[in-house]
Amino acid sequence: MHKKIYLLIVTVLIARAAAAQTVDVHFNGSVFFDNREYKESLIRSRTYSGTRLALDFGLNLDSANRFIVGVNGLHEFGAKPYFLKVNPVAYFNHTGKRWLFNAGEFPREGLLTDYPRGMLNDTLRYFRPNVEGLLAKYHTGNFSETVWIDWVSRQTDTEREQFLFGFSGKYQPFAKGPFYLSHYFFLLHDAGPAIAIPDDHIRDNGAIQVKLGANFSHKTFLDSLNFEAGGMMSFERERNVSGFKKPTGFVANAYLSYKRFALYDEFYKGDGHNVSFGDAYYQYKTYNRLDIIYTPFLYKGITGQFILSFHQTPLSGGSNQEAFRLSYDLGRKRIAKFKD
Repeated sequence: MHKKIYLLIVTVLIARAAAAQTVDVHFNGSVFFDNREYKESLIRSRTYSGTRLALDFGLNLDSANRFIVGVNGLHEFGAKPYFLKVNPVAYFNHTGKRWLFNAGEFPREGLLTDYPRGMLNDTLRYFRPNVEGLLAKYHTGNFSETVWIDWVSRQTDTEREQFLFGFSGKYQPFAKGPFYLSHYFFLLHDAGPAIAIPDDHIRDNGAIQVKLGANFSHKTFLDSLNFEAGGMMSFERERNVSGFKKPTGFVANAYLSYKRFALYDEFYKGDGHNVSFGDAYYQYKTYNRLDIIYTPFLYKGITGQFILSFHQTPLSGGSNQEAFRLSYDLGRKRIAKFKD
């Protein structure tokens, strides 16, 4: 009898705890200085620098479902007035055992930032930190797949209709083996404004990469050792004007790190590409980039890196890039708890 009463009390307490809702706050940001000295005449040299701050509040309905609202603001060094661009953060998030689902305006970081630079360039982190749309991710121990749509521009009388659609994933056939297969795809749909422009047509532009990888991290004296190689194809057409142009090429990259030092090299050989959101260097038929990375700041929630990059193309071997990036994330902190 006492055992039944005890089990009943425990069941009631668990049910009441499950019904409890919490509110948390999340603060994170970054500082970046990215100087680019390019010798190729087709690619503009410039410097990106600034501070990005993000603050949001989350209403946790239960352990898996929550609403999050906040702001993400950018201040470029030297700009006045301050924080000229502020992006809203407002989305529903479901995080289950195998599913993640976001709907609204939510951070790109950690969700799409693994895309190759030849497809989605790294300046999106500076100037387009949020995805505006939907994202769903399914993952198991050796497989993951992410599908997403990101609305870039809403159609008005003068503004174009533009959105990105994509998917990416990774499959590791043997849980303890080093080999895996990864893929990345996206397509930009670019339609005209509501008031038609003469001789303007709907454009489609995108790319795909499929790579075989081998991860030997912690299997040598190095902390990380990873190799990838595969193919890249891009797609471009003007509807009712031309069919798809489909240049192709070979891609490979290698990453190794030891303590606070790392090297990352990416190589491309093939046809030149014109990917709207991709790195402009992939318009060349041969391209190599070497990043030398030093991480002097590495604390809980704080990472600071110096990155020296060397770019080589048939037109120049002397292009370089110097960057410092500091990111910080204080994590989610509970500030209130209440019940229905």
